[in-house]
Amino acid sequence: MAVLNLSFAACGFMGIYHLGAVEAFLRHGDRLLGSLGACVGASAGALVAAVVTTAPDKLENCKDFTFRFAESVRRQRFGAAIPGYDFMLTLREGMEEILPSEAHSLASGRLFVSITHSVSGQNQLVSTFTSRDDLIKALLASSFVPVYAGFKPVTFRGQKCVDGGFTDSLPILPSGRTVTVSPFSGPQDVSPLHRGRSAARLRLANMSVMLSLENIKRLNMALFPPSTAAMRTFCQEGFGDAVRFLRREDWMS
Repeated sequence: MAVLNLSFAACGFMGIYHLGAVEAFLRHGDRLLGSLGACVGASAGALVAAVVTTAPDKLENCKDFTFRFAESVRRQRFGAAIPGYDFMLTLREGMEEILPSEAHSLASGRLFVSITHSVSGQNQLVSTFTSRDDLIKALLASSFVPVYAGFKPVTFRGQKCVDGGFTDSLPILPSGRTVTVSPFSGPQDVSPLHRGRSAARLRLANMSVMLSLENIKRLNMALFPPSTAAMRTFCQEGFGDAVRFLRREDWMS
């Protein structure tokens, strides 16, 4: 099998869908993972890509943290944007809890993180990390949504950066085949089935999604997470869609 890459879309709290897909890959995707060259992602997708690359054994920890994080945001009257709620600190604490001490060594050359330089508006894929803290800062930069997550952009290597999903929400690497994962129905390899009548599509920073009410709802839930029960359903959906993809490619193990 040729070299494969995995790309996870920017999607906020809908990243729980990604974790379901990753669980399917870990259980049934030996052929895919055995040919895996790199993982790439933007925002929440970058966080999941980092887990696949450096700490796949911590998948359950990631789920638990996601549920707790979402619950803490739901408790705020106006979501994460309420004054006094430190979204980025909570996110950092989760990464400190999950990423191993050698995460930067495991990630260098195998993890590509999409970030946006706030001054130039240019996208950058970062794939080398000098320390664990350098890796964490790259992931924080990729995840920073201005106003929602705070007012001060993340400084990464001397440059102010914001969410990588603004400029490249589903990065595709130039070599090998990049398998794409998205919780929004569309033409991605792993994504929910489109059940609407309309075939119209919307382009969101290099990611094509179907123009549907369901996708609009999911875009809203990316920032304003639904109940834990609903998030568990999305996680199961990601698992099922990933299994469907593995069967379609004849990669089930």
